[in-house]
Amino acid sequence: MSAKVIHFPYRPSRLALRLEWFGTDQSVLLMIWALYFALRVAVLLIDVAPTSDGEWYYVRAASLAAGHGYLDNAGQPTAFWPPGWPLALSLVFGQFGTSLVALGLFNLASAMLTGLLTLAIGRRLFGSEASARAGLLLLAVYPNAIGYVPLALTEVFYTALLMAGCWVILTRTNRWQLVTAGLIFGFATLVKAQTMVVIPLLFAIEWLRERNVWCRFPRLFGEGLLVLAIAALTVLPWTIRNHARIGHWVAVSTNGGYTLLTGNHDSATGDYTPDAPVVKALMDRPGLDEVERDAEAKRLGLEWIKGNPDKFLALAPKKLMRLWLPDGEAEWAYQGGAPGYPRFEMLYRAVRYANQAYYAALMLAFAAAFFVMLVKRRRDGQRWIGWWLLPYGIALYPTLICLVFSGQSRFHYPVMPFVCMSAGWLVVMAWNVLAERGRPPAPTLH
Repeated sequence: MSAKVIHFPYRPSRLALRLEWFGTDQSVLLMIWALYFALRVAVLLIDVAPTSDGEWYYVRAASLAAGHGYLDNAGQPTAFWPPGWPLALSLVFGQFGTSLVALGLFNLASAMLTGLLTLAIGRRLFGSEASARAGLLLLAVYPNAIGYVPLALTEVFYTALLMAGCWVILTRTNRWQLVTAGLIFGFATLVKAQTMVVIPLLFAIEWLRERNVWCRFPRLFGEGLLVLAIAALTVLPWTIRNHARIGHWVAVSTNGGYTLLTGNHDSATGDYTPDAPVVKALMDRPGLDEVERDAEAKRLGLEWIKGNPDKFLALAPKKLMRLWLPDGEAEWAYQGGAPGYPRFEMLYRAVRYANQAYYAALMLAFAAAFFVMLVKRRRDGQRWIGWWLLPYGIALYPTLICLVFSGQSRFHYPVMPFVCMSAGWLVVMAWNVLAERGRPPAPTLH
């Protein structure tokens, strides 16, 4: 007579218990939020005046808040650079006064919304509370994300808008939510004109992530068109304003051609090079208004691309490297606008180097997570396309834009919360594997 062997449940390893604590204990989430908030409040204590692009946006917002309209430096109506960020900031200035304090607090609110959406979207994409918390923690301590909070640049506000639009599409249950998404993406387009590229990417993932793709195509195609139409209608009043005030039909802004030319000329390096001779000659040419100058810049840029396809293709790797290799560009704003920068230059530079190393680790984890997820889904018999691809779709969007225009590390800022989500999932996956390996043998009873 053979004896029965009774297997008792495994006793969780110490690593497994810690992972369970990290993913379930409410105090952990509160500590992550406290860290996230404290670091962003602390950076607001640094005195830093708007410079360069930030100064332009700040002055436009102050002008709008004072009731003078969207004017250039000569006091004339303009459509130079997208107006969404100054419009939003002007509402804050109108309520609380024009000040760097109001600017910083508005950015802080936007950053907190970005954190909330990082947690919520992370839960949705990966179905794991621990992964979502890990993603939020990675974003919480990311120096470049923190450094932007006091600055008058578009990135903090735009990132919150982009993520909010994605969240509404992800969680929609009725057509009215599609209208909301269209409004959000429309205003985001007024902040960064290329935003509408994101909408087809979102619906492409939604379409391909389940079987019976052709049965689902008409509905999703219609929903995508609805979101695009609402976004276009949101932009339309600004387009009409441009025709009324400057006499030309300008959809969003008059800097698209200028940006194209800075990235595509004989001395282009792949980076944004506004001081190149061909660009300066155009900007200094008399007798052209801003719309004509933008059109001429677009013509010159397109002619250069057509006439130099080999050079254009040779610039592509350089543009990609300019976009994705460096990070920590927030330091430039402190270098130009913080009175205390010279005294603490070594500290700023040390943070910049630490940030670059941290960024490199995030990007390596982001790349590795893609392949690990493919293997996992194949092993589990799942369709390889799913919402987990959203971070990679969002990363593809600035990549495609930079290949045509120019590469700037600023452009990858809105992608980084999504990078942190995927990296957080990979960290938890690795943690879980280590926890399983450290599990002691199961006791048995014969």
